[in-house]
Amino acid sequence: MGVKGAKLFFMQNGKDFNRIAFALPRGYGNAVERNKAKRLSREAYRLFKTHLNTGYDMVFLVYPGNDSFPSRCEAFRQLCLKAGLVRT
Repeated sequence: MGVKGAKLFFMQNGKDFNRIAFALPRGYGNAVERNKAKRLSREAYRLFKTHLNTGYDMVFLVYPGNDSFPSRCEAFRQLCLKAGLVRT
């Protein structure tokens, strides 16, 4: 599932917790930019994880572009809503 600047891949893992990984494409800037992008993504997940169903393995693929924290949070929220991972 994708929105502008990010994609989310997920599958059930049969556990009572979620596991998540953050991936960036090969051409994503230098090491400082890649680390910042991963930090922003981890923080967006940390703030949103209480709203998610458990039992999933997720890979959040981030593309270069708008790397602001609000846009990263919104992208993660939209992807989780599209995937049906948000608790009702």
